[in-house]
Amino acid sequence: MAAAGLWRRTGRLLEMAPARGGWPRLYSTSPAFADVLRLPQKQLTKIVYPLRELAQYLVTDTGPGLLEQRLFDPSLEDIARAESVFEATARNRVEYLSSAVRLDHAPSLQQPEVCFIGRSNVGKSSLIKALFSLAPDVEVRVSKKPGHTKKMNFFKVGKYFTLVDMPGYGYRAPEDFVDMVEAYLKERKNLKRTFLLVDSVIGITKVDNIAIEMCEEFALPYVMVLTKIDKSSKGYLLKQVLQIQKFVNTQTQGCFPQLFPISAVTYSGVHLLKCFIADITGNLK
Repeated sequence: MAAAGLWRRTGRLLEMAPARGGWPRLYSTSPAFADVLRLPQKQLTKIVYPLRELAQYLVTDTGPGLLEQRLFDPSLEDIARAESVFEATARNRVEYLSSAVRLDHAPSLQQPEVCFIGRSNVGKSSLIKALFSLAPDVEVRVSKKPGHTKKMNFFKVGKYFTLVDMPGYGYRAPEDFVDMVEAYLKERKNLKRTFLLVDSVIGITKVDNIAIEMCEEFALPYVMVLTKIDKSSKGYLLKQVLQIQKFVNTQTQGCFPQLFPISAVTYSGVHLLKCFIADITGNLK
């Protein structure tokens, strides 16, 4: 089934370190991450590697493999190095570039690009704001009302890559959402990865399924990011993660097998996601 048809047929849905020791100063470490490195080991794991921390609660008869496949498992040194990519300095300008409602209005750039897409109120703007925490001059508007983002917003991260904040789908989605997003995803030549955000409390919804089918239809490499992991009990979150991981393993081809659980409030998983972005854009060297 054509992806365009998927969107239009369901138009109604659019309405609805060492824990306490010193850390080798072999690289630049942001103050925020330096504080993380000083945490006790258990807290450090929860903040930096939330999936690893969550896997500790699995019972032995759950079945091996679901949460054990850590395809991206960087060292703390790698993660600290990636922080400098996102840190605004005189030599590394991190800035809002422009907005566009059509692909031909988007800035023409040669550097790698990543985009973030998700259902309205999934926490996309909050996550992007967390990713840019080391660039305080970058304004990412976070609204309590869903559907705030109406355009494709482009942010330039120095010489490294461009991050694109896409409009949310579902409630209060822009009227031209389908044409805007499909054209971008199909034709943007420098797009390296699409990050599809899923609310970990709700799980994969019907509109999320449509977005997933679109990524699969266009053969796009994408990553599933689970937001709001601080909003549920450990037991409920683990149940949701296992269900979503099983879906990824059995129902997708283009999705990266490893999930990225995130809390934009506690910053759990944010540092790991930064490192992954730096890696796939060729900036983790």
